[in-house]
Amino acid sequence: MPAVRAADRLLQRPIPKTGEAIPAVGLGTWQGFDVGGNAAETAQARDALQALVDLGGRMIDSSPMYGSAETVSGQLAEDLGIRSKLFVATKVWTSGKQAGIRQMEDSMRKLRVERLDLMQVHNLVDAPTHLATLREWKKAGRVRYLGVTHYHAGAHADLEKTIKPGDIDFVQVNYSLAEPQADRRLFAVAADSRTAVVVNRPFAEGAMFGRVKGKALPDWAKEIGCASWAQYFLKWILAHPAVTCAIPGTRNAKHVADNLGAANGPLPDESMRKRMAAHFDSL
Repeated sequence: MPAVRAADRLLQRPIPKTGEAIPAVGLGTWQGFDVGGNAAETAQARDALQALVDLGGRMIDSSPMYGSAETVSGQLAEDLGIRSKLFVATKVWTSGKQAGIRQMEDSMRKLRVERLDLMQVHNLVDAPTHLATLREWKKAGRVRYLGVTHYHAGAHADLEKTIKPGDIDFVQVNYSLAEPQADRRLFAVAADSRTAVVVNRPFAEGAMFGRVKGKALPDWAKEIGCASWAQYFLKWILAHPAVTCAIPGTRNAKHVADNLGAANGPLPDESMRKRMAAHFDSL
């Protein structure tokens, strides 16, 4: 843990529309924080959230789709007294204007926030309807930023069309050594439209660890400060200039510390990224 204790050493990236800086690694809550009613797992989530803040992280991302994750996140942030230190993001995942408003208000109650940092349209479900509401909410100060998300490369073209006009603050998308398609066109559109990029599925839902299980990191990975495969995977992602933040999901405090370590020290240049990709593909 001490390697990343100094928050000012953690890589920060600016949100293009405003210049506000956020740490380049955050925390996803899918599965990991859906632990309502389980005392032992809730304690793990508490330790993970505390570690995030102690080590300089800020973004926590949730969704009403994630079971009790919003409620658990809100309760833990309040119990730990760290709400003001967090950049809280969640999503709307329903159809119809009134249903969307009800769900978003419910999410804010569960997260215990009066003003949300980022509200995103989950998987583009009824996106035009919810974005219209969110533009009104942004003007009224109920949300600071609005965005759209998806987890599958098949939706990248739709994400491109949505962010191209330039009035969306964030796009959240899958991107990893196992799923690199977002940098074919989507990242260029994000850069042109000054849209922040949040990367989900940075480990392809953990499948990438199965691929490297029992295999040692290549010696040359030390050149960019990699101490683990998680850092290898995340540093490759963070080295893309369009990426604002990656949000690996976990409730393991040691994994939080390891992940944040990727936002510390050097990042690979383009030739090193190619070497990293070729090595991963060869495994």
